Amino acid sequence: MTGATARPTVVVLDYGSGNVHSAAKALEAAGAEVTVTRDRQAVMDADGLLVPGVGAFRAVVEQLKAVRGDEVIERRLAGGRPVLGICVGMQVLFEHGDERGAETDGLGEWPGEVSELDAPVLPHMGWNTVEAPSGSVLFDGIEGERFYFVHSYAAQDWSLETQPPFPAPRVTWAEHGARFIAAVENGPLSATQFHPEKSGQAGIRLLTNWVRSLRK
Repeated sequence: MTGATARPTVVVLDYGSGNVHSAAKALEAAGAEVTVTRDRQAVMDADGLLVPGVGAFRAVVEQLKAVRGDEVIERRLAGGRPVLGICVGMQVLFEHGDERGAETDGLGEWPGEVSELDAPVLPHMGWNTVEAPSGSVLFDGIEGERFYFVHSYAAQDWSLETQPPFPAPRVTWAEHGARFIAAVENGPLSATQFHPEKSGQAGIRLLTNWVRSLRK
């Protein structure tokens, strides 16, 4: 599709983790032209890249590296090309993961560690509200909505600081026993701990905001 009415193109990275088809359908509903693939050139050429992820931190890191997904993510970000991580696809963007004493290096795009939530009931499964910062692109026009979470681990601290002319990262928080990071927007790199593709109309609206931002 060409011309001013062409929809933004998004690749859902198919590396063996995550419900790629649900994500693809949600992105199509959000206005994107979607391809599910691990083809390196397609990943690099797309307007946006979505990185899903379910299961264990270590397994997702290993699966990503097996298809050189870590390399294409880094290359896209170096060129200012948007990337969106979801659930464990968000967690592996941090420096480290600690699951039941097993420590694993993440992709290191953000400082900090992913660790078990201090909560009376795990996993954190179901609908929860979030605290989005002002100026958020992902949550533009979305207030008081609930999003679908299913996880026992999360990043629970944010220490990255930036100096002008770089914009400060926008961090969204949620709470289950303790506060944890529910989403981050940091230049071309964004991510959500919750599953927007499972979050009904609120999730579609969030994905629509991201898809629209790909052409700005």
